[in-house]
Order: sequence, then C-alpha cells, then structure tokens
Amino acid sequence: MRIATWNVNSITARLPRLLAWLESSGTDVLCVQEAKCTAEQFPGGELREIGYECAVQADGRWNGVALISRVGLEDVVKGLPGGPEYGGVQEPRAISATCGPVRLWSVYVPNGREVTHDHYTYKLKWLDALKSAVGEDASGARPFAVLGDFNIAPADEDVWDRSVFEGSTHVTEPERAALAALRGTGLSDVVPRPLKYDHPFTYWDYRQLAFPKNRGMRIDLVYGNGPFAGAVKDGYVDREERKGKGASDHAPVVVDLDI
Repeated sequence: MRIATWNVNSITARLPRLLAWLESSGTDVLCVQEAKCTAEQFPGGELREIGYECAVQADGRWNGVALISRVGLEDVVKGLPGGPEYGGVQEPRAISATCGPVRLWSVYVPNGREVTHDHYTYKLKWLDALKSAVGEDASGARPFAVLGDFNIAPADEDVWDRSVFEGSTHVTEPERAALAALRGTGLSDVVPRPLKYDHPFTYWDYRQLAFPKNRGMRIDLVYGNGPFAGAVKDGYVDREERKGKGASDHAPVVVDLDI
C-alpha cells in the first residue's frame, strides 16, 4: 500500500501535475494540504475519472485539507475535534478517514507567523488539541498515522542552516515540545530517505534559488503508530515533483507499507 502527503499550495494551480503524479506514482491514498479552494471547487470529478474518491475540508481561503483514496473512504471526520478557533472560526486544517486497512489524518498545522504573534499561541493550542484527538487511535492495534504539513522542523538538522532561523517559528522549543508530546501518544516519526543530497528536506522557498541550492526544511511529516511504523518498507521524498514550472514549494512524501 502506498500512502503520501503533499502540500500542493493550491490544488487548482497544481491539478495537471497532481493527476499525472497520482497515475505515475501508483499512490493509493494521498493526504493533501493547502487546497486553497472551496469544497465545491475541489476537482472531485477529475479525480474520480482516474479512480479516486475524495473527502474534503475546505472553505476557499489559504487552508484546506483532503484525503484522496482509491482504496475506500469510511468514517470521515472533518475538522479537529476540540480544536481552537482563530478569528472566530475553526479553520479547515484537519480531516480523517479509514482507507482500507489504515486510519489516516491529513493535517495542516498553523504556521505561527512570528513568536510574538497570537497565531503562534493558536498553533500551540492547535497541536495540543491534535494530541488529544488522536490519542485513542495512536495507541490502538489498527495501523494509524497523522500526515501533513506540520510547519515545524523536528530537529536542527531538519533545516538547511539553523542560525538563519534563530528567533523564528518552526524551530522553537515550545513547537518541538508539542511535537514530542504528540509522539508521546504512541506515534513515531517515519523519516523518508532523500533522493538527492544527504537529508530529506520537503520544502524549499520559491525565493533566492532555495531549491537548486537545497536550502530546505523537513516540515512535511508522517507520524505513525506501532502497527503502521512496523509495516513501513520504504519512504522517500519525491524531489522531482518540486522541479520545473508550476511546482508546489513542497514535495510529496511517500511511504510504502506491507499490510
């Protein structure tokens, strides 16, 4: 079974690449973040034509998450149970479903913006709510994973130059402590292998030639419970999908399971 996560940075802008990638990669389930469309605008028809069904949580702004599956979608839960609001609304940042033998979440963790910003406090509250929401599945016997753009680099080696991020979000101790607390529910970090260079970065800024210089970050993560992690046979960052015209600034992270 092949499972992937990908922040597409607008599914409308990325649709031709997405459809081609799904068919060429043989992915069974794709967790999508940053759809940047309404649920009605999501390209369900085009995806059904190539054998996939969709569960979508999106409102047309810069968020939006989805699960795209060719092995079924059951018991869909849209939103983060008990999650905090920002600006008076609960943003569309989480969706979960059972896809064949596994239970999966697609999440788009708030960015945090700046350490002094109220969005940073919101980010920490959101992560705490996620920890509470996944606890039962994380400790269960069924293969389970939370995948997505976490907007946090788990360790210093997960950024191209730690000194550049001093005082910024994505690398602070409270954020990393929140990730550690999430892992403490029974999840482990399924670290993919890089297809080039020595570290599996998943995001490269569009600016300042960050991608060709490999000035990246590993912020797109796969956190699986024991039965999920124990079934992993391979994992990699598909760096090729970050290349060329019309690419997202994130690359897909792919995990192969023997279930």
